[in-house]
Amino acid sequence: MSVRLSIFPLPGAILFPGLQLPLHVFEPRYRDLVGHALAKDRLIGIIQPQQSKDGAPLYEIGCVGRIADVEALEDGRYNIVLDGESRFRVLREIDVATAFRQVEAELIEEPEDEVLSSVERAGFEFEARRFADMQGYSVDWESVARLDDETLINGVAQIAPFDPASKQALLEVPDLRQRCELMIQLMQFFALRDDGDEIVTLQ
Repeated sequence: MSVRLSIFPLPGAILFPGLQLPLHVFEPRYRDLVGHALAKDRLIGIIQPQQSKDGAPLYEIGCVGRIADVEALEDGRYNIVLDGESRFRVLREIDVATAFRQVEAELIEEPEDEVLSSVERAGFEFEARRFADMQGYSVDWESVARLDDETLINGVAQIAPFDPASKQALLEVPDLRQRCELMIQLMQFFALRDDGDEIVTLQ
């Protein structure tokens, strides 16, 4: 079944079902998008453009977010929080008169009750600790240990400081186990340093 989605193309930003994404909306066309969504069904499609320029082609996979919290500022800007609901696949872009872009898309059915083996979970947490230490991040590992596998893997994938193509690859992986494996590969790759001080980037 196809659906019509108003989209918010954001380089470097991905959203997973079950997670949240806070956004500060200031461009007039995206203020219009938020107003339209609030008046309709509160749904916005978050998807990355393939290039950081206006009207750039879109990647194929994004995620539908439902506006859970909204703060309307006096000058027309919004602070919103999106709840991730379902990944989607773009079928085609629709020719519209609105300032914001719209697509016809199909929702992707997600695997249910995905879990990792204890070995897979331990391997991921080991690499995540090493990566966080190398990046200088302060992490509450006791809280991390209490997260379920899906929230942990997808949460790290969503906030990790990887390049847009790598983040897109994580979003497109069809199941949790494969996403865990790719996350480990990316953390190991990005931990490599060029000449001792520059993080290597994956293009």
